[in-house]
Amino acid sequence: MNKIVLTGRLVRDPEIRYTQQTNTAVARYTLAVDRMYKRDGEPQTDFLRCVAFGKTAEFAGQYLQQGIKIAVTGRIQTGSYTNREGQKVYTTDVVIESQEFCESKAASASAGQSTFADNTYMAEDAQYQYFN
Repeated sequence: MNKIVLTGRLVRDPEIRYTQQTNTAVARYTLAVDRMYKRDGEPQTDFLRCVAFGKTAEFAGQYLQQGIKIAVTGRIQTGSYTNREGQKVYTTDVVIESQEFCESKAASASAGQSTFADNTYMAEDAQYQYFN
């Protein structure tokens, strides 16, 4: 069974696009998830790429924003593509089935301005392949 449950904070606001053929909403965002066990010299946070479709994507676009803490359930999906330099790039995404808030709007606003801001630089360098 391919099932994942995560709790974390959004690195930035979700990016919403629509497919050309079916006009289905596609939301992409990165979730910063703290590791349960921490060792010296190792990263303490994982930055996981998430993708949602349809109504779930529309919800993300309307209500989710940088710094907000959410819980998601979904599945892991791997893939690959060839970049502009001709190199094969492997991807791992969490395909979101459901998402829900973990704290109040006021708590999210204060958390997004303090502790979360220290981790955002790590995900800024990531490059993503989007649907056409």
